[in-house]
Amino acid sequence: MSLDFQPGQIVSLDHSDRNLFAEVIQVVVSRQLCWVRPLLLVSFTEEPPLVTDMRDASDLLWPVNIFRPALDTEVISLLSQVLAKEPKTEPDSAAKLQFHQFIHQIWQVYEEGVGRGEKTA
Repeated sequence: MSLDFQPGQIVSLDHSDRNLFAEVIQVVVSRQLCWVRPLLLVSFTEEPPLVTDMRDASDLLWPVNIFRPALDTEVISLLSQVLAKEPKTEPDSAAKLQFHQFIHQIWQVYEEGVGRGEKTA
C-alpha cells in the first residue's frame, strides 16, 4: 500500500465482514508505520450495518500497508450516525471488547501473512 496517507485522512482496516475506520494522525515513513485514531467499527453482517463508536479507543501504530484509503461515500453516512449522538460520559465496555477482539484478529492474520512472506490483512 502507499505511504501517501495524509494527517486527517480517513483509512480503513478491513477484516472479514468488519471495517475499522480511523483518522490518520501521522505516517512514520522511515518505519512504514501509520499512527491512526479509531473512529468507527462497522459490522456488515446486518442491514443496515451495525456502527460502533470507537472514538474513545486507543490509538494504533501499525504497518501502513494493512490500511486502505476509505472512500468518502462509504464513511460519510456512517460517521453522521455517530456524530449525531451525544458524547458518552463513560467508555462503553462492550465497544472496547469488540475493538480488542477485532484488533487481535487482524494482528493474527497479519503475523501469519508476514510469516509466509505476505503483507496484507
